[in-house]
Amino acid sequence: GDIELIDFVDNTVFVKLGGTCSTCSASQVTLKHYVETKIKELVSPELVVEEVVQ
Repeated sequence: GDIELIDFVDNTVFVKLGGTCSTCSASQVTLKHYVETKIKELVSPELVVEEVVQ
């Protein structure tokens, strides 16, 4: 699957999941427990990742 950065507002990173990730039942777990954790580790511990559904 794919992940696309859509926007960044205050401390929230908005992303869109594509490919097989967009329909996977485990996508929210991946988003919160892997993507958000890595962004907090590498950028800022105050950031939050939210999925944009279009």
